[in-house]
Amino acid sequence: MIKVLFVCLGNICRSPMAEAVFRHQVKAAGLQNVISIDSAGTGDWHIGHPPHQGTREILDQHQISYEGMRARQVRPNDFHDFTYIIAMDDSNVTNLASFAPKTVQGEQRASIHKLLDFSSNRDETEVPDPYYTGKFQEVYDLVEESCRQLLAYIVQKESLAE
Repeated sequence: MIKVLFVCLGNICRSPMAEAVFRHQVKAAGLQNVISIDSAGTGDWHIGHPPHQGTREILDQHQISYEGMRARQVRPNDFHDFTYIIAMDDSNVTNLASFAPKTVQGEQRASIHKLLDFSSNRDETEVPDPYYTGKFQEVYDLVEESCRQLLAYIVQKESLAE
């Protein structure tokens, strides 16, 4: 099983949006039995909360399910349990280091990337936080396109047949 973890600050806006969008795309590609998806935050303020209302509204507009999703915080074992950890911005990548366990030589660790590393739009390098900007549609557009590219990358890298 290939496991993908999306990470943002509070796990109520960007990472749950990416989780839901990617889950939708993976299911459409018929790979839901091969790729597992989750999300988490580096902060602990929203643990147990559902996605932000703005995230839910934009996902509803696109008929993408977020059923059962609840915020959680990154855990040290995530670095061993997941194949890919996908952060929304540079700050998330930096904060992830504080959760990463010390590794023993030869130990498998997740591959860490920023979501927009997979975007064809090279003007943006970070997914802006709509919690502060309110621009949920802009974030959705970045997430949707980057998730499509991420899926193509994983299919190719992991030799999966779509």
